[in-house]
Amino acid sequence: MSVTGDTATTLLRVRTADDPPVDIPRIPAREAAERELSHPMYHENDPNLLQRALDRLWEWIGNLFDAASGATPGGTLGLVVILVVAALLILGLWWRLGTPSRTPASPASLFDDGPRSAAEHRTAAEAHASARRWNPAVQERMRAIVRSLEERTLLDPRPGRTADEAAADAGRTLPGHAERLHAAARSFDDVTYGDRTADEPAYLRLRELDLDLDRTKPSLAGISAPTGAAE
Repeated sequence: MSVTGDTATTLLRVRTADDPPVDIPRIPAREAAERELSHPMYHENDPNLLQRALDRLWEWIGNLFDAASGATPGGTLGLVVILVVAALLILGLWWRLGTPSRTPASPASLFDDGPRSAAEHRTAAEAHASARRWNPAVQERMRAIVRSLEERTLLDPRPGRTADEAAADAGRTLPGHAERLHAAARSFDDVTYGDRTADEPAYLRLRELDLDLDRTKPSLAGISAPTGAAE
């Protein structure tokens, strides 16, 4: 804390009624007053370093907010509306696209465990759907679709086949469902490798496709053509 020369001189002119007047030069008086006022007893109620830093931070944020509101149509209210709209857009994109993945996973084999029948995969899919676990429900339903086509000899069993490969092979045998098969494979890849979140409509689309394929007769042209023989 600093004081002016006049104030320091006044502080040091404390005397009794019988004392002769004492005059001290201005500069030494100021230095003496500063030494006196630097004692800790005069600073017991001063804010600490953290409090001063927070005060500066809030002051800076307030100045920044005032400058932004002054440059925004509608002032402070307009700035608040813009911030709310931006936040809603970010939340909407996050919900639609899911959590960003730092390193996208490479498609792996469609079946990641031991061999199971189409009926077993369907049972697992329905159990997940009943519990509203849509990601594993979509995965199990896609596996049921491919396993069912293999059991009907419309696809040759191939270890390591991906969902995209299965959709491409099945689309040649069942051309009327090729587009839906590719969409089902994309749904499987999205929840398995893309960190996306499936929902009930996504599962119901795969379930309907599974039932439709079970009732569909294969294309004779597609059967006669090579359907991706095992390497």
